Amino acid sequence: TVTVTFFNGDIKQIMPDQRVKIYYYADAKTTHTTYPDGLEILQFPNNQIEKHYPDGRKEITFPDQTIKNLFLDGREESIFPDGTIIRVQLDGSKIIEFNNGQREVHTAEFKRREYPDGTIKTVYSNGHQETRYTSGRVRVKDTDGNVIM
Repeated sequence: TVTVTFFNGDIKQIMPDQRVKIYYYADAKTTHTTYPDGLEILQFPNNQIEKHYPDGRKEITFPDQTIKNLFLDGREESIFPDGTIIRVQLDGSKIIEFNNGQREVHTAEFKRREYPDGTIKTVYSNGHQETRYTSGRVRVKDTDGNVIM
Protein backbone atom coordinates (compact mmCIF):
# COMPACT_ATOMS: atom_id res chain seq x y z
CA THR A 1 0.00 0.00 0.00
CA VAL A 2 1.28 3.46 -0.92
CA THR A 3 0.20 6.21 1.47
CA VAL A 4 0.63 9.92 0.71
CA THR A 5 -0.13 12.45 3.45
CA PHE A 6 -0.72 15.99 2.26
CA PHE A 7 0.11 19.22 4.13
CA ASN A 8 -3.61 19.89 4.75
CA GLY A 9 -4.03 16.53 6.49
CA ASP A 10 -5.61 14.70 3.55
CA ILE A 11 -4.45 11.12 3.04
CA LYS A 12 -4.33 9.20 -0.23
CA GLN A 13 -3.87 5.43 -0.23
CA ILE A 14 -3.31 3.24 -3.26
CA MET A 15 -3.61 -0.49 -2.68
CA PRO A 16 -0.86 -2.88 -3.86
CA ASP A 17 -2.78 -3.87 -7.01
CA GLN A 18 -2.99 -0.14 -7.92
CA ARG A 19 -6.72 -0.58 -8.53
CA VAL A 20 -8.43 0.59 -5.35
CA LYS A 21 -7.82 4.18 -4.31
CA ILE A 22 -8.84 5.63 -0.94
CA TYR A 23 -8.76 9.37 -0.30
CA TYR A 24 -9.47 10.83 3.12
CA TYR A 25 -10.50 14.50 3.24
CA ALA A 26 -9.27 15.67 6.66
CA ASP A 27 -11.31 18.89 6.89
CA ALA A 28 -14.58 17.18 5.98
CA LYS A 29 -13.63 13.89 7.72
CA THR A 30 -14.88 12.11 4.61
CA THR A 31 -13.48 9.00 2.93
CA HIS A 32 -13.75 8.58 -0.86
CA THR A 33 -13.00 5.09 -2.19
CA THR A 34 -12.75 4.37 -5.93
CA TYR A 35 -12.94 0.82 -7.27
CA PRO A 36 -11.73 -0.55 -10.63
CA ASP A 37 -15.26 -1.06 -11.95
CA GLY A 38 -15.95 2.68 -11.51
CA LEU A 39 -17.92 2.42 -8.27
CA GLU A 40 -17.21 5.29 -5.89
CA ILE A 41 -18.17 5.21 -2.21
CA LEU A 42 -18.17 8.28 0.02
CA GLN A 43 -18.41 7.84 3.78
CA PHE A 44 -19.27 10.91 5.84
CA PRO A 45 -18.64 11.46 9.56
CA ASN A 46 -22.38 11.29 10.36
CA ASN A 47 -22.40 7.70 8.94
CA GLN A 48 -24.09 8.73 5.68
CA ILE A 49 -22.80 6.59 2.82
CA GLU A 50 -23.13 7.49 -0.85
CA LYS A 51 -22.52 5.02 -3.65
CA HIS A 52 -21.97 6.49 -7.10
CA TYR A 53 -22.32 3.80 -9.75
CA PRO A 54 -20.63 3.92 -13.18
CA ASP A 55 -24.05 4.08 -14.90
CA GLY A 56 -24.76 7.41 -13.15
CA ARG A 57 -27.13 6.01 -10.51
CA LYS A 58 -26.59 7.10 -6.90
CA GLU A 59 -27.59 5.34 -3.70
CA ILE A 60 -27.52 7.28 -0.44
CA THR A 61 -27.85 5.50 2.90
CA PHE A 62 -28.69 7.96 5.67
CA PRO A 63 -27.75 7.47 9.34
CA ASP A 64 -31.31 6.34 10.15
CA GLN A 65 -30.90 3.62 7.44
CA THR A 66 -33.25 5.33 4.98
CA ILE A 67 -32.02 4.53 1.47
CA LYS A 68 -32.50 7.00 -1.38
CA ASN A 69 -31.87 5.96 -4.98
CA LEU A 70 -31.34 8.69 -7.57
CA PHE A 71 -31.67 7.50 -11.15
CA LEU A 72 -30.01 9.05 -14.18
CA ASP A 73 -33.37 9.89 -15.81
CA GLY A 74 -34.41 11.99 -12.77
CA ARG A 75 -36.59 9.47 -10.93
CA GLU A 76 -36.10 9.00 -7.18
CA GLU A 77 -36.92 6.20 -4.79
CA SER A 78 -36.71 6.36 -0.98
CA ILE A 79 -36.98 3.27 1.19
CA PHE A 80 -37.59 3.97 4.87
CA PRO A 81 -36.67 1.65 7.75
CA ASP A 82 -40.36 0.90 8.45
CA GLY A 83 -40.77 -0.44 4.89
CA THR A 84 -42.49 2.63 3.41
CA ILE A 85 -41.37 3.33 -0.17
CA ILE A 86 -41.73 6.71 -1.92
CA ARG A 87 -41.18 6.90 -5.67
CA VAL A 88 -40.95 10.30 -7.37
CA GLN A 89 -41.76 10.09 -11.09
CA LEU A 90 -40.42 12.29 -13.88
CA ASP A 91 -43.64 14.33 -13.97
CA GLY A 92 -43.25 15.15 -10.26
CA SER A 93 -45.97 12.79 -9.09
CA LYS A 94 -45.31 10.62 -6.05
CA ILE A 95 -46.31 7.06 -5.31
CA ILE A 96 -46.12 6.11 -1.63
CA GLU A 97 -46.42 2.46 -0.62
CA PHE A 98 -46.97 1.89 3.08
CA ASN A 99 -46.03 -1.28 4.94
CA ASN A 100 -49.70 -1.83 5.91
CA GLY A 101 -50.70 -2.32 2.26
CA GLN A 102 -52.06 1.18 1.72
CA ARG A 103 -50.88 3.18 -1.26
CA GLU A 104 -50.99 6.91 -2.04
CA VAL A 105 -50.63 8.69 -5.35
CA HIS A 106 -49.88 12.43 -5.27
CA THR A 107 -50.17 14.55 -8.42
CA ALA A 108 -50.73 18.25 -9.03
CA GLU A 109 -54.45 17.51 -9.56
CA PHE A 110 -55.21 15.13 -6.67
CA LYS A 111 -54.07 12.95 -3.78
CA ARG A 112 -55.48 9.46 -3.78
CA ARG A 113 -55.22 6.80 -1.07
CA GLU A 114 -55.91 3.16 -1.95
CA TYR A 115 -56.74 0.83 0.93
CA PRO A 116 -56.10 -2.93 0.97
CA ASP A 117 -59.86 -3.62 1.01
CA GLY A 118 -60.20 -1.77 -2.33
CA THR A 119 -61.59 1.50 -0.95
CA ILE A 120 -60.20 4.53 -2.79
CA LYS A 121 -60.32 8.06 -1.38
CA THR A 122 -59.39 10.96 -3.67
CA VAL A 123 -58.94 14.58 -2.58
CA TYR A 124 -58.72 16.98 -5.52
CA SER A 125 -56.63 20.17 -5.50
CA ASN A 126 -59.79 22.28 -5.20
CA GLY A 127 -60.75 20.47 -1.96
CA HIS A 128 -63.48 18.29 -3.52
CA GLN A 129 -63.40 14.72 -2.08
CA GLU A 130 -64.55 11.41 -3.46
CA THR A 131 -64.56 8.03 -1.69
CA ARG A 132 -65.30 4.83 -3.61
CA TYR A 133 -66.03 1.82 -1.40
CA THR A 134 -65.66 -1.82 -2.42
CA SER A 135 -69.43 -2.25 -2.11
CA GLY A 136 -69.84 0.16 -5.02
CA ARG A 137 -71.04 2.99 -2.80
CA VAL A 138 -69.63 6.42 -3.68
CA ARG A 139 -69.47 9.39 -1.31
CA VAL A 140 -68.73 12.86 -2.69
CA LYS A 141 -68.00 15.92 -0.54
CA ASP A 142 -67.69 19.54 -1.60
CA THR A 143 -64.78 21.79 -0.67
CA ASP A 144 -66.40 22.58 2.71
CA GLY A 145 -66.75 18.90 3.61
CA ASN A 146 -70.50 18.74 3.01
CA VAL A 147 -71.73 15.41 1.61
CA ILE A 148 -73.17 15.96 -1.86
CA MET A 149 -73.81 12.35 -2.83
